[in-house]
Amino acid sequence: MDEDQAVRYLGSLIGKTLRVHATDGRVFVGVFKCTDAARNIILANTHEYRYPTTAAVRDAALKVEEAAASTSESQTQSLVEETQNLKLNMTSRFIGLVVVPGQHITSIELEEKPWEKDT
Repeated sequence: MDEDQAVRYLGSLIGKTLRVHATDGRVFVGVFKCTDAARNIILANTHEYRYPTTAAVRDAALKVEEAAASTSESQTQSLVEETQNLKLNMTSRFIGLVVVPGQHITSIELEEKPWEKDT
C-alpha cells in the first residue's frame, strides 16, 4: 500500500469504533478521531478494559475449591470441571477522550457492527 492509499484508508476509519490493544494488556475501545506521525491514536467515548489480575484468578479458583470441599462427591466433580474452565470478566471503566501512545500499541481492530457494514 503506497502512502496515498494509507492516508485514504486512515481517513475512512475516522468516526469508526476501534479496539486498540496496548503493551500492558489494556484494551481501549472508542471512536477513532485522529492519528499523527508518531502513530499516537486519539479515541473519543472510550472504555478501557483490563484482564483479571493473577490474584483475582487465584482467588476465584480458591472459592471454587472451597465450595468443592463442602459438597457431595458428585457435585465436587462438577466444581472441579468448573475450576478448569474458570471464566472471569474483564474490568472496565469509561475514560472518555484518550491518547494511546503509538509506541505502546500492539494491535488495532475495527469493530464493525452489522448496521455499519453497508456504509
